[in-house]
Amino acid sequence: MGKTLYEKVWEAHEVRKLKSGQSQLFIDLHLLHEVTSPQAFGMLRDLGLKVRYPHRTFATVDHIVPTHDRTEPFQDPLAQSMLEALRQNTKEHGVTFFDLGSGNQGIVHVIGPQLGLTQPGMTIACGDSHTSTHGAFGAVAFGIGTSQVRDVLATQTLAAQKLKVRRINIEGKLAPGVYAKDVILHIIRHLGVKGGLGYAYEYGGSTVEAMDMESRMTLCNMSIEGGARIGYVNPDETTFAYLEGRPYSPKGAEWEEAKKRWRAFASDPDARYDDVVTFRAEEIPPTVTWGINPGQAIPVDGRIPLLEELSPEERPVAEEALAYMGLKPGQPIKGVPVQVAFIGSCTNARLSDLREVARFLKGHKVKKGVRALVVPGSEWVAKKAEEEGIAEIFREAGFEWRNPGCSMCLAMNPDRLQGDELAASSSNRNYKGRMGSPRGRTVLMSPLMVAAAAVAGEIADAREVFGIGR
Repeated sequence: MGKTLYEKVWEAHEVRKLKSGQSQLFIDLHLLHEVTSPQAFGMLRDLGLKVRYPHRTFATVDHIVPTHDRTEPFQDPLAQSMLEALRQNTKEHGVTFFDLGSGNQGIVHVIGPQLGLTQPGMTIACGDSHTSTHGAFGAVAFGIGTSQVRDVLATQTLAAQKLKVRRINIEGKLAPGVYAKDVILHIIRHLGVKGGLGYAYEYGGSTVEAMDMESRMTLCNMSIEGGARIGYVNPDETTFAYLEGRPYSPKGAEWEEAKKRWRAFASDPDARYDDVVTFRAEEIPPTVTWGINPGQAIPVDGRIPLLEELSPEERPVAEEALAYMGLKPGQPIKGVPVQVAFIGSCTNARLSDLREVARFLKGHKVKKGVRALVVPGSEWVAKKAEEEGIAEIFREAGFEWRNPGCSMCLAMNPDRLQGDELAASSSNRNYKGRMGSPRGRTVLMSPLMVAAAAVAGEIADAREVFGIGR
């Protein structure tokens, strides 16, 4: 019987089985940011320990960094102190730090792949739940808590429980105006926000095989929103083409050896899965959320569910969501006014995302009264977008072009909603208060759909706004 990639990577990194039933896993790559690392470094200091393998740990600043004015000291003294703590801790322990202005600073899940740090067959850990993003490369990547950050810094290992594996096939060709963000929202809508508990998701099928790497990253990024701590795609020629020539990718003869090794990690044709689910790409529409979790989603031309259409378990959350969002059962989602449009986050702030939006946005204007922001995922993405004229297209349309960071995705920096503003957002979570205001509302969608909402001043179908598919 063949094995899945997950099984192969797990076995290759299992140091020993623990009495608890867990495994002690060796971690190839440890990524740090400023929020979950200060306490972990403090614990190391209290124990008199050093970072065990500094060359396997890389850090950047993303969550708290202002995207409008990065002049130091920051207006928020706590944010400034967190940045200074990360600078000091990485210097003290010999850890590579991609600081502001280095050319490589950015959202941690954007810069890892961009630099070639993320590679197939790796185990990757970071104190952030969207670490599953790196699974797009055929890595087993997952978020960890602060005490586990300490453990990895001190030992390069952690205790973990082996998961079951669900294969999710997406077959066929996506319609024009439908993207990876729509695919993952569609999957979560049907499997639920708790559907992946206890599972790693393996994405495959002809649709996934046809996706570029940055689309695969979007898919894997939101696995955790469906309850799956890990999501991955088997490595293939698309993976290798993306990694070739990047700063930390193998070079010369080592490159050919690496590809041979990486291919061997892919799931075997006769691998056994604990569950298999299949979706047809042609049946996936542009999808948006209407509630307070990513599973509360519908086609953009659909209507908000009637309470009687939902299961008894879903109704209380639906009632809560409707009250919070100010929406009614049976109401069309299209036409709901938006006050903010946000393109950014570790889900959708890569160069391909910005290129695709710019392709259709050129010549259009943001509707008066809408505050529209574009926040590139990294300094490298921002530089390339400037060079290609993408940034200027956004500016001419009326978007604010910001510096890299997590920005409005979470309320840890100055980019926040005010009052009960409703944001059309390319981010990954639409929880209550997620964007800073206790009454702020978030509607998740693809970057192009965010641009359509910005232009229309309301939730709109990008295919209609930009004439896609005509």
